[in-house]
Amino acid sequence: MLMGYFLAVVATIIWAGNFIVARALNQDILPVSLAFWRWAIAVLTLAPFALRSTVEDWKLVQKHLPYLTISALLGVTAFNTLIYIAGHTTQALNMALIATSSPIFIVLMSRFFYGETISLTRAAGMMVVVSGVLMLIAGGSLARLLSISFAIGDLYMLLAAIIFAGYTMLVKRKPPNLRMTTFTLCTFSLGLLFLWPFYALESWIYHPVVFNFSIALALLYVGVLSSVVAFLAWNQAIALIGPSRTALIYYLIPVFSGIAAWLFLGEAISWVHIFSTFAIVCGIIITNRK
Repeated sequence: MLMGYFLAVVATIIWAGNFIVARALNQDILPVSLAFWRWAIAVLTLAPFALRSTVEDWKLVQKHLPYLTISALLGVTAFNTLIYIAGHTTQALNMALIATSSPIFIVLMSRFFYGETISLTRAAGMMVVVSGVLMLIAGGSLARLLSISFAIGDLYMLLAAIIFAGYTMLVKRKPPNLRMTTFTLCTFSLGLLFLWPFYALESWIYHPVVFNFSIALALLYVGVLSSVVAFLAWNQAIALIGPSRTALIYYLIPVFSGIAAWLFLGEAISWVHIFSTFAIVCGIIITNRK
């Protein structure tokens, strides 16, 4: 079980950096182009390790193609592209904070689809976590919380959070005989295929990607770490500890994003961030108590 939590934390740390990349490169690369090249690199990176298992599981792939298609549309094509679109109109910390609504949707979906109970301890822990997140958003000021305004990117981010919750539910339903490497390569490849026409249209209307060192480095990060490493870790964590417990680790994203934004974007960290982090971590511990 500890391995499941560890893998979920690894995925969350990597994805926190994904929000920084989305925000930092919003002037250098268009969102669909960023998503397309991310998954192209991910497929090329994963293929040498997963191609053999995919060939061996090919009959299972054909049998479960509708399931794999929906998973690819949600987890690959839609979710991450919406994050990059959101990065053009909202801040990195806003994106990370709104992303923390995803665990709430996951817990609710787990209750609705799988009948998982929401105990009093879990509910109390979630309330502590949410209070920590709200404190981060408000900067410790109730007046700021009441007067907060949202950019269109925040709405895109909220839609991405809901879609990610749906994807997490689908991972839980992965056919037991279908290996994780096969599932990951198939969803990555299908998601890339569905992105292709949107990438071609974006390049035709605006301009194709002009590669430079910083863009290449960012693409390697999102293609190898945020895609291959993080998705394999997240999916395996779901298999080990279930979607609800895995989802609660996702609340650490604003913590890691705040640290990354401070290191790489120069965004300040105050006592509110520290206290909110403490509340979020305590809430996660309470919620995961048996």
